[in-house]
Amino acid sequence: MKSFFAVLTVVAAIIAFWYAACVPMNIKGVLDQAERAGAEITPATAKERRDMGTFGLVAKNTFAIGDTWAQDRPRLPAPHQVAAELWKTTVQKKVTSKRSLIYHGQVTLSATLLGFAIGTGLGILLAVGIVHSKVMDMSVMPWAIVSQTIPIIALAPMIIVVLYSIGVQGILPKAIISAYLSFFPVVVGMVKGLRSPDSMQLDLLKTYSASTSQGFWKLRLPSSLPYLFASLKIGIAASLVGAIVGELPTGAVAGLGARLLAGSYYGQTVQIWSALFAAAILAALLVALLGLIERVVLKRMGMSA
Repeated sequence: MKSFFAVLTVVAAIIAFWYAACVPMNIKGVLDQAERAGAEITPATAKERRDMGTFGLVAKNTFAIGDTWAQDRPRLPAPHQVAAELWKTTVQKKVTSKRSLIYHGQVTLSATLLGFAIGTGLGILLAVGIVHSKVMDMSVMPWAIVSQTIPIIALAPMIIVVLYSIGVQGILPKAIISAYLSFFPVVVGMVKGLRSPDSMQLDLLKTYSASTSQGFWKLRLPSSLPYLFASLKIGIAASLVGAIVGELPTGAVAGLGARLLAGSYYGQTVQIWSALFAAAILAALLVALLGLIERVVLKRMGMSA
């Protein structure tokens, strides 16, 4: 119960701050609308309001505070507006409707899972090679680190253009971008996990005349699982980001990235924020699913998650 109330307090504080931030962010647009409706605004001219600070405008026009939480196209939508948009685009829309966030989420999820599978597979294989080969450790690992310094927003269009030029379209370009973001956490976590057995455990296997493969399957791999699951949780979230970023340069009509683009084109900030929250909820569900799998697997192995 203490944890529940602590979380509830933090959430309440965030929501209160969010509502408070909406007032100065939206006040100028509200006052412009009120002026067109014939209301008396202080100061009277638009030029004076542009030169005046937002907090000063709020102080002189307190009657408009309530309207800052109810604009159709606010700079910063209020929490209840985002919640209403989420409800309308999930519960009140058919899953097959192109206005449904569930429909768009499914499109993004398919690219996320495919990219995550590719990135995880490559990451594990690369980690095994790095642990067992000093040449790979000294040559491949630095390049893996350098690859993560390239901004994905700059790399994604290049990947898509190259793949489109050779006829590769559809889900695969987005999956490759997802794999690019997800493989590095898996590599780092898996390398750390495979190297986690101490020298006494490795020496014990040598006294039993265990081969390298036996040492891998019976000691290194089981010891690496806690590290692997920790890196998978990071990787799945990064993979979702990659799938969304991969939808932006293509002008996609489906997916959470396409929903963000459509909202930005038409100034629908409430739609943008609802898509962002949908992506966050999807990422949280994927991480929670991996956490559940982790607890089951480690429990069967006699380890604590």
